Parts: sequence; C-alpha cells; structure tokens
Amino acid sequence: MAPLSSLLVSLLAASAAALPQDLVERHGPGHHAPKCKPHQVRHRKSWHTLSNVEKKAYLDAEVCLMNKPSTLHLRGARTIFDDFQSAHATLTEIVHYAGQFLPFHRLFVWEHEQALRRECGYRGAHPYWNETQDAGAFTTSILLDPVYGFGGNGVGASRCIADGPFANYTNALGPGYAINDHCIDRTIQDFVSWAAHKQYADRCLAKSTWLDFWVCVEGAPHTAGHGGIGSQMSNPVSSPGDPIFYLHHAYLDMLWAKWQAQNPSVRLTEMGGKNLGDLATEFPGELFPTDIPPPPGFPGAPAPGGPGAPVFNLTRPWEVQAPAILGDPGNTTTLNHVLQLLGLGPDRTISQVMNTKGGYLCYDYDQ
Repeated sequence: MAPLSSLLVSLLAASAAALPQDLVERHGPGHHAPKCKPHQVRHRKSWHTLSNVEKKAYLDAEVCLMNKPSTLHLRGARTIFDDFQSAHATLTEIVHYAGQFLPFHRLFVWEHEQALRRECGYRGAHPYWNETQDAGAFTTSILLDPVYGFGGNGVGASRCIADGPFANYTNALGPGYAINDHCIDRTIQDFVSWAAHKQYADRCLAKSTWLDFWVCVEGAPHTAGHGGIGSQMSNPVSSPGDPIFYLHHAYLDMLWAKWQAQNPSVRLTEMGGKNLGDLATEFPGELFPTDIPPPPGFPGAPAPGGPGAPVFNLTRPWEVQAPAILGDPGNTTTLNHVLQLLGLGPDRTISQVMNTKGGYLCYDYDQ
C-alpha cells in the first residue's frame, strides 16, 4: 500500500488538474503558463449575435460585480466593479498614447472576464461590440436595449441613464480622478460614432507595421466608441465606469487579433512605441478622421486639442501615486514590458499576452 504522503500528493495533483484553467493560472510574470488546449478556447462573439439568454447571463454577471464589495480597496472603490475602474484611473498615464495600449487593455478585459466567472458564476466568453454595425447610429443600437442590453441614452441635465440593468447603480468614481457618487451617464453622439464605420477599421487592418496599426486603432476606432457613447465613456481616466467600456475594448482587441492573424510569424512578436505619452497634447496619429464632414453647427473634431473637444481635467491628484514603468529601460515599449493590474490579476509581460491562445490567454473571436 502506498505511503500516506504519496497518496496525499497524488490527490492534490489530481485536484489541481481538475480546477478550471482560470483558477490555476494565478502566477507572476516569470512563471510558466499552461498551454491553451483546443477544448479550452473560449470563443468570443459579437453582442449582435448572442441569444437573449446569453445576453442576460452576461448582464446579470456584471450587475453581480457591481454588488460585490471591493476586495482590493483601491482608491475610492466600494465594489469589485469599482476596483477595475480605480485601477484603470491609476494607470491611465501609461496605458494610453503608449505602446502598451493594446496589450494592457487585452489583459484588462481578460481579467474582467475572469472576475465575471470567478465571482459571479458567468460561464460564457467575453462578448464584444461590433461597432461597424452601428456606425453613425449608436442611438438605435441593440446594445442599448433596456431589457437585453446596457440601457439607453442619458436623460435630462444629469444625463443619467433611465433604464436597463445599470440604471440604479451609484458609481463612486469619476469623472476623471474625482471620488464622487454619481449615476452612469451617457451623451450619445451619432456624429462621432461615424468613425466606427468599417472603412476606418479596414484602414487599420491594412497597415503593415505594428506602430502604424496601433496608432490607427487608438485613433478612429477607439475614439468612436468612447466619444460616441459620451459622458463617462468619453473620459480617458474613468471610462470603465460605464460597462459598455469592456465590450468596446474587446472589439479593439478583436481588430488587433485579426491583424495579427494576417502575418502571425511577425505580428505575434512585433511591439514598439513609447512607454509614456502625454494625454493632453501628444498622440502620434489621427484621433478623429478628417474626411468625415461635420454636421451643420458642429464646432470641430471631438478629440483632445480640437476646437470641439470635450474638456477633461487630466491632472493627477497629489494623493494618486504616479504609475511605475516596469520591465523596459528607457522609453521604448518591448515584449519585456510589465503590464500592471494592481491586484486585479497577476501582472504579465507583454510577451505573455501577444497571442490570445498563447497559454495564459485562451480565447479567439468569431471573425
């Protein structure tokens, strides 16, 4: 008969093997991640293609995160939903207009999916919003359905959403770095949503280098989703306070995965850009397409620096510590760059999230 110690080791090993993948992958940047096996791949689908049952399951899980007390106690956070928003606010300066923009948000959305599953029993893959289907007409999108969607546009002077599953949520953070109780607000701009048209996404997909692709995606497609929904979503610091944020960034991640698949031998390892940009003045590309004619009376392009730009206070308060840049010497983003999550999940290097089926990540898209 085997010694008791051997039996215990065998039982523990069997138990670990039986755990869901998202529960056994909690290790740091230097640790080996298990392979992503074909039967483990989660298939992300467009919101437009989900059944009502699938939509309800996702929405219910998000509401669940809004009702679960904060586990990280980050600045201003009361719930797990707030934890994500607070982490994003703290890291804003280094995850926008910088080389880690797409890798960071890929990991950020993945950890949001992990939280939905771990904390709230969600079993589906993370959906994305195929914004090309609603370009120029966000106000009529099925995404904003009051029952099987995220609720509609804001109303009145407060621009609070009045229907949908998130209408009664009190957001503790924002706008920007402020700690302030408020509703989820929206000011949908159909004109801005024109930048979500397929032609602008296709321009990005046609780019031949990472630097050109990243700049393109953080431009028109990124601006369209945030600016098109408006209010909280248009604030670069506190935008995760609107749950639409996660479907928008899953869409941008889908574009990146699609671009990578065109030339995987090169694009699964291609990285670059600055480690630190300037949110107020510096972006190496075009934030809003110049070939969209503005409607009568529109004062200008709704992007930082333009005459019609929304005004944000992007000055980090003294009590918010400046985020550190880890893994890269100097100001060039490399595969060794460490993506920080402040406890939302394990920090990862960019190299560990370049492939959506590379081990730690294990998903693909329906496009």
